[in-house]
Amino acid sequence: MKDFKQAKWDEPLILELSHAGRRGYVVPRVESSLKHEMDDPRDLLPRDMHRRIPPELPEVSEVEVVRHFTRLSQMNYGVDLGLYPLGSCTMKYNPKINDALASLPKIACLHPYQDERSVQGILEILHSLGVWLAEITGTSKVSLQPAAGAQGEFLGALMMREFHKINGDISERTEIIIPDSAHGTNPASAAMAGFDAVIVPSSKTGCLDIDVLKSVASEKTAGLMITNPNTLGIFEKRIEEAAAIIHEAGGLLYYDGANLNAILGKARPGDMGFDIVHINIHKTFGTPHGGGGPGAGPIGVSEELEKFLPIPRIVYDGENYHLDYNRPHSVGKMRSFYGNIAVLIRAYAYILCLGAEGLREAAEISVLNANYVLRKIAEINAYDLPYDAGVPRKHEGVISASPFKNNRVRALDISKRLLDFGIHAPTIYFPSIVQEALMIEPTESFEREELDNFVEAMRKIAEEAEKNKNLLLNAPRNTTVGRLDEVKASHPRTMLLSWNMLRNERSQSNIEDKLQDRSLKSDS
Repeated sequence: MKDFKQAKWDEPLILELSHAGRRGYVVPRVESSLKHEMDDPRDLLPRDMHRRIPPELPEVSEVEVVRHFTRLSQMNYGVDLGLYPLGSCTMKYNPKINDALASLPKIACLHPYQDERSVQGILEILHSLGVWLAEITGTSKVSLQPAAGAQGEFLGALMMREFHKINGDISERTEIIIPDSAHGTNPASAAMAGFDAVIVPSSKTGCLDIDVLKSVASEKTAGLMITNPNTLGIFEKRIEEAAAIIHEAGGLLYYDGANLNAILGKARPGDMGFDIVHINIHKTFGTPHGGGGPGAGPIGVSEELEKFLPIPRIVYDGENYHLDYNRPHSVGKMRSFYGNIAVLIRAYAYILCLGAEGLREAAEISVLNANYVLRKIAEINAYDLPYDAGVPRKHEGVISASPFKNNRVRALDISKRLLDFGIHAPTIYFPSIVQEALMIEPTESFEREELDNFVEAMRKIAEEAEKNKNLLLNAPRNTTVGRLDEVKASHPRTMLLSWNMLRNERSQSNIEDKLQDRSLKSDS
């Protein structure tokens, strides 16, 4: 076990470091020759949009900025520091060469409003990436536009709606079927697109219950949303049978690509019968992930659904690449411009570096690592591996901390204690069909020694739960921030989301202190 104690700085906010007149960067003045050729840029904005007072920006020197953010980085944890077994989120290592390529001036300085004749290179890259992703997923065409997996889901649900609208039965097709093990964004995306979510329970094997699916599939069914392997890490072996049931009912099959990492080069959703496939670029292809972004959620579709993809489409006429907006059946645009290009560039480089054999090997190692960790943890009697422990998992698996309940220890406490060992906690309490769930995905990025370190930490925590449970109940201790008051951290009245909110709270607190002080003086 490694000794771990996170850095702790009493670091003020950047606005609190501000001193009038300090500068870290001075914007160069516009050259006089250019100034005479240009109108005043402010005239391009309506007068009522002009600022009357300057924005409240911090005034700090360059060294203060570097020092401030370096200290903050030391109080943070990321995938470059160690294991990040966040189940279903696939937090794999992000190769630095991909970051370097995405930061090249010829990429970073492009502007989305440039004439397409001047951006043939980036259009070729994006077109090629779409072709590769279509081949990997077994679909016909891919749109790179969605900015995240959830937006890809929403796009998929919108295309289902458009498909049934053109077929003239959208008024009857009101339901999307979703397994109870699904990601929470699935029913949310279905609802946003105007459908009712019909939840189907898992069978004793942890897979979709085919008999129940048969009973709920009907003329009301717009489609089925499912991931394979599922969130338990179990491959849905009867997926082709499920696809036949949905197609026979007139619906479409949607693939949630969160777990595509497990089957790269081994199986393709399109070959399983899926009509719509979303791809979490930021999970599967080694690009940054977390903190709300950046992300990318491309959508691949069957030939029948191509016409519904968002505009513009990147097309090649044999000589040049073009942005094609003439798509009358398109559902429209999902976001501004053409997608999160820097993330897509990283995915392009990742695929180019690994090739078909490398992608297949990444899937194999991710499955190997997951099964290695799960088997080792299952040997610790304190944890349960629900849903047929003898069946191999794919890239992730879910263990249960239910046996710890006798000691009043929860999955939350185990996760908090893991932080004290310098290991990021796994996903907890998901999927909801497993009590006290700990969802573990080691990915292919980590070596055996790091996996053994994680298993040993889980073993030690199990011993502590028996001998000194307060170590768990009061964890973490070695991190910059201890256990938070989760109610205050999430309640609208106590959250502090901005500098102004913090300043107002402090101002109110000072007023209350002064009133309290006056009250005490008057009493005396």
